Amino acid sequence: MSTDQYTVVDPTTKYPQPEFEEQQQPAPGLATEMTGPAPDHGESTYRGTGRLAGLKTVITGADSGIGRATAIAFAREGADVLISHLPEEEADAQQVAELVREAGRTAVTFAGDLSEEATNVALVEKAVQEFGRIDCLVVNAGRQQAVQDLQELSTEEFDRTFKTNVYSLFWLTKAAVPHIRPGGTIITTSSIQAYEPSPTLPHYASTKAAINTFSKALAQAVAEKGIRVNIVAPGPVWTPLQVSGGQPADALPTFGAQTPLGRAGQPAELAPAYVFLASAESSYVSGETLHVNGGMPTP
Repeated sequence: MSTDQYTVVDPTTKYPQPEFEEQQQPAPGLATEMTGPAPDHGESTYRGTGRLAGLKTVITGADSGIGRATAIAFAREGADVLISHLPEEEADAQQVAELVREAGRTAVTFAGDLSEEATNVALVEKAVQEFGRIDCLVVNAGRQQAVQDLQELSTEEFDRTFKTNVYSLFWLTKAAVPHIRPGGTIITTSSIQAYEPSPTLPHYASTKAAINTFSKALAQAVAEKGIRVNIVAPGPVWTPLQVSGGQPADALPTFGAQTPLGRAGQPAELAPAYVFLASAESSYVSGETLHVNGGMPTP
């Protein structure tokens, strides 16, 4: 395992390989309760270099997983962070807030269910109240609940998945764009599921494909405002989403083994992608999908 994100090591052995412990938590799951192995969010390894100095940022689903790693990275790169999370994830969110403050940056927490339109509007209002503007909006929160058979997929679950993953993206960006200045960015989160959907995740995979398309259309719509929109498409990443119904319990021991690198990704390996897309280094990149998936081929 590397000491920071700049140390070059063999990627196949950088993090634990399967098999993992079989485990389950009630949704939405907590990072602090994961075992065998505990996910790496970069708490001890991410080293910042001032690439996002002074930026005011909003990250949804920032209590755990990819959002947590991104919040830690953004803070260590010099950004203030609003951490959006579900009320049940308060304990994890407060841990992230403390890590942001330890980096010398402002942390704001916001609890609410983004499957409801009013919550998205209130989130943007909170960010503007606290920061005065939004320089980077990271839309990362998502709902993923596997089903063994299509007959098990209820209309309620299908609807809630779309409300959380797609409608929230629409509501958030619509509310946020007027508060993003030229040079600002929006980063959304798709998935390998948009390209190689699992039979247990038809609803989730469909939302990730929709996120891809919506984001590419949005990138064209706001380009004249000087706002860039890009997408990160993770592969299998070891997060609470997987152990709280996102994967069948018997699939967890070999989770990630199907990738060419032979293992699941860790949240800390996704954060640099978001940092790049939020930074001035990617100033000529918009409407792009950046795949971080362990080598899984995509169109």
